[in-house]
Amino acid sequence: MARLCARAKCGRFRLLELVSVPCPARKKQEDAMTVRYGCFLSYAHGRHAYMSKFKNDLIDALKCYLEPHFDTENELFVDSEQLGGGDDLDQRIALALCESACMIAIYTPKYEAHGYTRREFAAMQLIEQERRLWYPLPSHLIIPVVMTRHPNGLPPQITGPGMYVDFSRYTLASGELKTNPDFLPDLDKIVQRIASHYHCLKQCTPPAHDCGSFVLPDIPPEWRAIPPPHFPR
Repeated sequence: MARLCARAKCGRFRLLELVSVPCPARKKQEDAMTVRYGCFLSYAHGRHAYMSKFKNDLIDALKCYLEPHFDTENELFVDSEQLGGGDDLDQRIALALCESACMIAIYTPKYEAHGYTRREFAAMQLIEQERRLWYPLPSHLIIPVVMTRHPNGLPPQITGPGMYVDFSRYTLASGELKTNPDFLPDLDKIVQRIASHYHCLKQCTPPAHDCGSFVLPDIPPEWRAIPPPHFPR
C-alpha cells in the first residue's frame, strides 16, 4: 500500500517533497512504535571552543528548522555526557538509536579514532538493515556531516553511503549556522532527509516492534589500517 511521506515548509526553506513508500499494512495510530527523536547526534567530545561551538551551532540550527515537522517528538537526541560505557549507558544509547528516525555523524579524525562513536555508527547500520525489511528507505539512515577532514582523506564509511555534507569551511568566525547563507543549502539537505525518514518511520513501523530489545554491537575495528612503527608521526 502506497503511503506518502510529506514535507512541510520550514522558515526560509521550501521543504515540499513527496516520497512514495509502500507500507506493509495500515496501522491504528495507537499500535505504532514510538518515535521519540527525529535524529540521533553521534559525535566525539571536544574540550575546546572549536568543536563545542560547531556542535552547538549545528544542534541549534537543526532544532530550528526541524521543529515544524514534528508533533510531540524531540528534534534530536544528544548524549551530552558520554560517560564511556556501562550497561545502563549502553542500554540508554541503544534505545535512543532505535527510537530515532536517523542519525547525524559529525565526522572529525577524532570521531573515527574513538570506539564508542564507531560503535554508534555500526549500530545505526544494523538498524538500517532492519528497516529495509519494512519499507524501501528513501536514503541511508546515517547523514555524515564533515567538520574536519583527515589529512589522508575521508574514510569510505563517510563517503561510501551516499550523501554527506562538508562543513569543513566552518570556523569560529562563521557566526550562527542557522543564519549563515553559506551553510543554508546544506542545512536544507539535512533537514529534508531527516524529515523524510521521520514521516516514513511513523507510517511504516511494524506494530509489534520493540526497541527495548535492541542492543549495541561490539566495538568495530578501526576504519583505517594502523601504520607500521616506522611511519613518521
